[in-house]
Amino acid sequence: MKATPKKTIRKVSLSRSTAETEVTIELNLDGTGQADIKTDIKFLTHMLELLAKHSQIDLKIECTGDLQHHIVEDVAIVLGQALQQALGEKRGINRYGFAYIPMDESLARCALDLGGRAYLVNNMNLETAQVEDIPVSLLDHFLDTFVKNANINLHLETLYGQDDHHKVEANFKALARALRQAISLELKASDLIPSSKGVI
Repeated sequence: MKATPKKTIRKVSLSRSTAETEVTIELNLDGTGQADIKTDIKFLTHMLELLAKHSQIDLKIECTGDLQHHIVEDVAIVLGQALQQALGEKRGINRYGFAYIPMDESLARCALDLGGRAYLVNNMNLETAQVEDIPVSLLDHFLDTFVKNANINLHLETLYGQDDHHKVEANFKALARALRQAISLELKASDLIPSSKGVI
């Protein structure tokens, strides 16, 4: 009789405490998209809720801090590290993901690789200096910091659109759907690491 492989638990709880912020994140890659997000930045909270919902990653984030910059940066650091740790040695994952997502007049495209090489191409093509209650520079900083700490290759692009809120929302939803595809497990290759090197 063939032994059934043990199911890997892909859950992580991480905290970061500095003189500037307190961040705690609980992440479950095999969840249903439940979100409990508490930051002092409403638009960032909204985007993280969308990320959880559409990736089907359960995500609980609590963050308090002194400045927006520190909150954005430290949430991105811990979220990236939590994703990296939850993936473990990445055995059996799809590794790659992509998505096209429309949001009213805007269309976003995302392609990503969980292959351990950190690189961001960010072409959200935003035209204003601020979206809701967050500067565009901090949205860019969030993505850059997340990518470096998750150690992933992420390409985001707004193909067209006018409203910057819609552009950002479409890009975060595209990121979520691409992540959902990339972290999912391949039934026919459940014990394999998806790399010709044998490691990621």
